[in-house]
Amino acid sequence: MLPSGIVSTGWPAVRDKCGEFGDVFDTWQDGAGRAILGKRADGIYAATIGGVVLSIPRQVAKTFLVGRIIFALCVLFPGFRVIWTAHRTRTSSMTFKNLQGFARRKRVAPYIASVRTTNGEQEILFRNGSVIMFGAREQGFGRGFDEIDVEVFDEAQILTEKALEDMVAATNQSRHEHGALLFFMGTPPRPIDPGELFSAKRAKALSGDSDDMVYIECSADQDADPDDREQWEKANPSFPDRTPLRSMLRLRENLPSDEGWLREGLGIWDAAKGSGVIPALSWRDQADELSIAADRFALGVECGPDLAWASVALAGQRADGQWHFELDEDQHTRGRGVAWLAPHLRATVAANPQIRAVVVDVAGPIAALLEQQGGRWYFKRATPDEARLEATPVKVAELGAGCSRVLDGIVTGWLWHIGQPQFTSAALPAGKRPLGDTGMWVWSRKTAESDITPIQAGTLALIGAQQAKVRKPGRTGTGRSGGRRRGMVL
Repeated sequence: MLPSGIVSTGWPAVRDKCGEFGDVFDTWQDGAGRAILGKRADGIYAATIGGVVLSIPRQVAKTFLVGRIIFALCVLFPGFRVIWTAHRTRTSSMTFKNLQGFARRKRVAPYIASVRTTNGEQEILFRNGSVIMFGAREQGFGRGFDEIDVEVFDEAQILTEKALEDMVAATNQSRHEHGALLFFMGTPPRPIDPGELFSAKRAKALSGDSDDMVYIECSADQDADPDDREQWEKANPSFPDRTPLRSMLRLRENLPSDEGWLREGLGIWDAAKGSGVIPALSWRDQADELSIAADRFALGVECGPDLAWASVALAGQRADGQWHFELDEDQHTRGRGVAWLAPHLRATVAANPQIRAVVVDVAGPIAALLEQQGGRWYFKRATPDEARLEATPVKVAELGAGCSRVLDGIVTGWLWHIGQPQFTSAALPAGKRPLGDTGMWVWSRKTAESDITPIQAGTLALIGAQQAKVRKPGRTGTGRSGGRRRGMVL
């Protein structure tokens, strides 16, 4: 996908400079570079707003392409400032070492003033004042920078909104004459990755609604045979000329599953393999960023298998009588696991006494965090001084009915959400698992890695909001409705 209004490109100058460095580009790289550096009539990069998004599998040399573009820009434009960040320290360090080796080339070294190798301060400094700085987002790298001309978000499939908020403002004061550029590059995210931002970029590109983004995706057909080497060529334009067969075979052998290979080796997005129960169009139609619950607030909580992750959702009734649910996004700054869950719930309930229930499925993994006393369910306490938090358990029939209610509400238009990418990425792929021969069903995961806890938690929250009798979380007894929403703290 190309931005609109391109009349020229900065690629020829970059390509020629790379030629002086001793590099030659393949046809696909030449076309990609031409698009990435495309400019409108005012001389500003056409992708300066939406950015450059590269969904490309491993072994295709995306780091080579982007790295050469950046080196050439640093030489061509004195004082050019670049941040290159990956999610993990290991990835960031590997990229730095790769480009450090390039900087030592005989034809490149005359442009280099120094290379700083200290962890946390890895930099390549150019004689003309340009600089490339490397760091890992997991270590907080990137906050507080300014006057940055290019930011590269490597491993963009693991890019959180918080990290983007911390870093993207650094380009606001870019002094580059053609404008700043943001690169988002990675492989298709796993279901357990916080890949909502990368997924949203792709969805916007495929919808045709963006005219200021370069989107490049290399992938095999969605129904590809994992071992069809013609599909390997389709997914990887560097195979077999640049990337030899042995490299692809090694990657195929060492990725743990066919799904991992299809995703990381062949670039196939999970969402492309088939839709779930909820129609995507209906889900989109029920997205309203201004929707808000005003009454009958309830929380739903669900944990994934092995307690590897968890989700909290809120549901309630809107002022117009229709219903609303949303994901508690604050949880996604807390990382994997469930250690954060009970303290977070206690704090949320304490700050919002109008919450009428915290609903759980005690037949699921969350049971490990609960204890039963006198026929009632409570979240376990780390110390006797902690506040007691009572949970409302659901019966199997209630859970089955709740799943059907969510589907009905989305399809017929009485249930609303606010369009959160993480919520959407869980809801749309979720399938059905029949409950015996009852005709009822519950949400099911499509793969062992899938995280559908957001839609499961949302369903439990809606059950709690709509049921007549629930267990009040902060005290013994039953509750019937909450007050109007006044500064809900989630």
